[in-house]
Amino acid sequence: MTAAATHSDALAEYTREAQERGCDPLTWAVQLSSMMAAAGAQLPSTELAGILVSHLFWANSNVRLAWKYLDRALSAGLVPPVLVLALLSTRVIPCRKSRPVPYRLYLELLKMHAFNFASQIKGPYFKKIMASVDDVLHLSQAFGLQACELGVLVVEFVFCVLWQLVDATIEDEGLQDLTPERKPIWFTRQDMDIDREANVGVKTEHIEKIQKTNIGLATEFIKEFLHHKVISRLLSLARDNMPSQWGVFTLCLRVLEANSSSLPSGSLLQLAVDDHKKISQECHRGHHEELNALIASESSTSSGGQCHGTSCSALWIPLDLYLEDCIDLSVAPSNAIEILSGLIKALQVVNGTTWHDVFLGLWLASLRLVQRERDPIEGPVPHLNSRLSMLLSITTLSVADVIEEEELALAKDAEYTSQWENKTASSGKRRKDLVSSLQVLGDYKSLLVPPSSVVLAANQAAAKATMFVSGLTVGSGYMDMINMNDKTLNFSGNMWHLIVEACISRNLLDTSAYYWPGYVSGLINQIPHSMPGQVPGWSAFMKGAPLTAPMVNALVATPASSLAELEKVFEIAVNGSDDDKISAATILCGASLTCGWNVQEHTVRFALNLLSPPPPVDYSGSDSHLTGHGPVLYVVLAGISSVDCAQVFSYHGLVPELAGALMELSEVFGSYVPSISWTLTSGEEITTYAVFSSAFILLMRLWQFNRPPLECCLMGDSAPVGSQLNPEYLLLQRNSRVLDSSNVTDNGKAFRSLSTSAKSSSAHPIFVDSFPKLKVWYRQHQACLASTLSGLVHGTPVHKNVDALLNMMFRKVNKGTNQTGSTTSGSSSLSSSSGPGSEETSIRPKLPAWDIMEAAPFVVDAALTACAYGRLSPRELATGLKDLADFLPASLATIVSYFSAEVTRGIWKPAFMNGTDWPSPAANLSTVEEHIKKILAATGVDVPSLVVGGSSPATLPLPLAAFVSFTITYKLDKASERFLNLAGPALESLAASCPWPSMPIVAALWTQKVKRWSDFLIFSASRTVFYHNNDAVVQLLRSCFTAMLDLSTSLLSSDEGVGSLLGHGFGSHFSGGISPVAPGVLYLRVYRCIKNVVILADEILSLLMWSVKEIALKVFSKERAEKLNKAKYGMRYGQVSLAAAITQVRVAAGLGATLVWLSGGPGLVQSLIHEILPSWFLSVRELDIDGASAWMVHKLAGCALAHFAMIGGIFAWGIGSSGLSKRRPKVLGAHMEFIARAFDKKISVGCDSTLWHTYVVCFLGLMVKCAPSWVLEINSSVLKRLSWGLKEWEKDELALALLQKGGVTTMGAAAEMIILAGE
Repeated sequence: MTAAATHSDALAEYTREAQERGCDPLTWAVQLSSMMAAAGAQLPSTELAGILVSHLFWANSNVRLAWKYLDRALSAGLVPPVLVLALLSTRVIPCRKSRPVPYRLYLELLKMHAFNFASQIKGPYFKKIMASVDDVLHLSQAFGLQACELGVLVVEFVFCVLWQLVDATIEDEGLQDLTPERKPIWFTRQDMDIDREANVGVKTEHIEKIQKTNIGLATEFIKEFLHHKVISRLLSLARDNMPSQWGVFTLCLRVLEANSSSLPSGSLLQLAVDDHKKISQECHRGHHEELNALIASESSTSSGGQCHGTSCSALWIPLDLYLEDCIDLSVAPSNAIEILSGLIKALQVVNGTTWHDVFLGLWLASLRLVQRERDPIEGPVPHLNSRLSMLLSITTLSVADVIEEEELALAKDAEYTSQWENKTASSGKRRKDLVSSLQVLGDYKSLLVPPSSVVLAANQAAAKATMFVSGLTVGSGYMDMINMNDKTLNFSGNMWHLIVEACISRNLLDTSAYYWPGYVSGLINQIPHSMPGQVPGWSAFMKGAPLTAPMVNALVATPASSLAELEKVFEIAVNGSDDDKISAATILCGASLTCGWNVQEHTVRFALNLLSPPPPVDYSGSDSHLTGHGPVLYVVLAGISSVDCAQVFSYHGLVPELAGALMELSEVFGSYVPSISWTLTSGEEITTYAVFSSAFILLMRLWQFNRPPLECCLMGDSAPVGSQLNPEYLLLQRNSRVLDSSNVTDNGKAFRSLSTSAKSSSAHPIFVDSFPKLKVWYRQHQACLASTLSGLVHGTPVHKNVDALLNMMFRKVNKGTNQTGSTTSGSSSLSSSSGPGSEETSIRPKLPAWDIMEAAPFVVDAALTACAYGRLSPRELATGLKDLADFLPASLATIVSYFSAEVTRGIWKPAFMNGTDWPSPAANLSTVEEHIKKILAATGVDVPSLVVGGSSPATLPLPLAAFVSFTITYKLDKASERFLNLAGPALESLAASCPWPSMPIVAALWTQKVKRWSDFLIFSASRTVFYHNNDAVVQLLRSCFTAMLDLSTSLLSSDEGVGSLLGHGFGSHFSGGISPVAPGVLYLRVYRCIKNVVILADEILSLLMWSVKEIALKVFSKERAEKLNKAKYGMRYGQVSLAAAITQVRVAAGLGATLVWLSGGPGLVQSLIHEILPSWFLSVRELDIDGASAWMVHKLAGCALAHFAMIGGIFAWGIGSSGLSKRRPKVLGAHMEFIARAFDKKISVGCDSTLWHTYVVCFLGLMVKCAPSWVLEINSSVLKRLSWGLKEWEKDELALALLQKGGVTTMGAAAEMIILAGE
């Protein structure tokens, strides 16, 4: 027998004898303590605890005295309370009905000892004690946490004890059948054996009375448990880290609160929720503590208030900037719906606002987007329809995503509880806030005025509501007549009606919105009889009217209003007659695509599916099945080729899938000679060349291949979003989307809501290798960019094709001369290989399009070389290139590619734009210069002179001169639009890469031909000022901050900042002609062509600090200091001024973070957090502030930097657990390690200590509040070091919050901190 066993036996024997003698508990305790001390036993003793609890249940023992011994041992510290309670719970609770008195005594002991952990956790043997508790209650097994930390076991013990009481009370009240488990999960021990004869003589009524009293005591104790500060905080750790167990526990609480006779309904669960919210609020206070040092009232910084709060439009400037940035010629492979929904979720947590304020801010920003360009300039740029799509389709769908996210969680909860509780999912808080925000939106009359082009649609929406409220039942055919007879009735429709209809169509609202005050202007008693009978329109079509020419024209001009209408059109486009297929495809790509905002997400999918028809089941031909769909494919390609249509596909995230479809069409139709032709219903005859060219040119626009070849090399990983697009990347994105959609889960919002027929018909991944001919051209294109052309061998098929194309292009030249000219490739010539009098059709070679595309670079090279050596005149060069582009429009892409590469080589002599050999810009150049200066007037940037001194004419690099002369040959008509949509941006990119003033010269030349494009061209020319001058970019950024913060006035106004930054439109059609362009819009149109965006983050950081300094000087000026000293102003004046200053600082930080994110994407944000900010802190940075206000300026600067880094990170990575980048844990972890090393004194920051202190506290506080999922990704040891450092700074709440959000790995440390803080 071991010594320990002998000692335990001695203690047990002495206790038995003392009980038999009736020894006084105090005497027993003193003697027992002496025995244990003599034996060198550890106190408190786990062995004694086991003996005493077992002793209570010996048969024929003095149970009452045994309980007194146990109480005395607990009071004297001889036994650990936590172990005693654990042992008792396994013996007393299972038998509480037959033995209510021990249960009553257990509850009393629980009340006395359950809350006192601080003294126990400091004990040297507490770890051994908790291990014993774990062995008794099997905590690690029950909760699935194999952790050895004391804090974790304490949390599990507290949770277990509370859960035991809840289960016991539920069973005592007979409610166990209402719980999911239907039986308690903790009551496993059934070995209690207290004096079996003890109940003899005890009245049943007395037992029942004690039992009822016990139920009440247990209920009260549960409430006290939930209300106790330390215990409730420990339970919050269980809630965060044991979600499955907590979910079952809360269900039990729901059962108890809903059915218990001893407590009011809802009291327990509400208490748990309220305490959890209270704890969360206390934990989130950390980042406000620094602001509280500036403002006496915390509320003024946490939620805003009036102008300096959530109602201030400036706080939502990231929304305005992102929406305006979307209205750019560049298309992106990203999904604007997803980005916008992530953006509003990020701003909601950063600004700490209600969803009502978020939605209202979003609607106002979207309306400002539309009102900013009510009459956009003409040119190959997005127009009003793109802005309306952002407002009525994209914004609405992003709101739907945010609402659906909440309601999916509610639905899951309702589904889980519906098995045992009569509960159904209800609408969430977000939906209610959407309704309230839309009701308030009706008060913003100036923003709701519809542009002239949508007045009819607004009146139709208002008419629909008026008819409904008036109780008049009308069909959609009547609405068709309102469109045709808009002057007969005026329903005073505005943008409010269009927004509400967009929400109703997506089930965000119901028709009760029609009864909102002020929504309808009045009621009508009857339908006017002057309306004609049925007219061609959607109503007649749905009733079975055939697709006659008038019907098709009506449906093309009028957008569909429902999914059913689109589905019927799509069915005809797939299965109808040949003519009906063409008509249906034309309808789908008409107004329904650009203006059918309520069903646009379905329309784009239908149009995309028409480009990828599946092969027939029994198809066995050698040719591609796609050739049988040539006419429909051409109609669809022509219909979606406009700038606005391409934007729509981009907004809905379909660029990768569209690119995949276009690659397949290009591969197939480019492989055929133009022997296959079709005649459309319009009479137009097309060949495979037309289908190939339409598909290929649209693909090139999606790819944005026309950018200067050195751009990506200079920008590297921090290149602007979209600048690194290439076929491989587009297909990678496409394959990822296809796989995601095929494995869609409950979280797949947008895709799941689509019509079945609108979902993609191609669910397999594709790669560039799937398109060998496209791959060959792509490699040739890359080689052309990398070096001069080479490799053309005489006598090869390519050489023969080059000669054939040159003869076709310059047949008139060849007839009049026998001179030949060698190309730079050394093999081909401009010679007359065709006999005189050959017909044009016979001269045109019959080649597959891909063969022409392979030969085209050598053809253009030969032509440009001939022009350089005088064998071709500039006019002959331009007309020859135009003949090539007319023959195969897709060759325009090769022409662009070649000239873009050659203009960067610097090997061509300049072309003198003298009006003789080359066109002269002299007539317009001075006007262009004057307009550029006006456009840039608001930025303070100097415009270099354009007018060349003396008699020397303007010059352009020869490739640019050739390209601009070539583009001028195009007529500005509908037929040329899709090609100019590629040539226009390519011309701008090409000119921008040339020395100043190339682009202004190009603008002057083009405005002589196309007056309507003058605003677009001059604006494009003004942007090139910044491409060649980094100082001008910095000045433009400074203008953005100055305009946004309105530093010339005392307080930040709600609208002037946004209006000054982004303006109210641009163009010569405004009163007074060309006006200055707002700096924000100018920057959004410039940054994509800045070659090295890495410098932008440094400059924006410097400008942020400059802005903070200016804000502080404004607030703490001598005059304001004097006012603060006057009693009549006092602290209240100071609070208002400081609150306004902090709001401006937050706005400046939001502006800076948004500009960094938009300019360089996640890569630049990561560089900012990982490299730029640490370097800035380590270097010695002074803000040049002296006097008493220096401390305050450094506080504001620290706050600004924290918001700057946090907002940028949230925009780049998101706030969810998955994040938008796999690099988030690495970058964030490195930044946290940097801060931890500063806490550890391993590095020393060079910036002001007050600034550093404020930054750390604010950044960590924002991370806990806004992105708690980030904390989970940080190494637990780093979190603990950060927490210890914060405690040294006396930031206890924030230190605890970090550990609480760190997950299971930091739960033990958090629990210990909670316990010790509760002393």
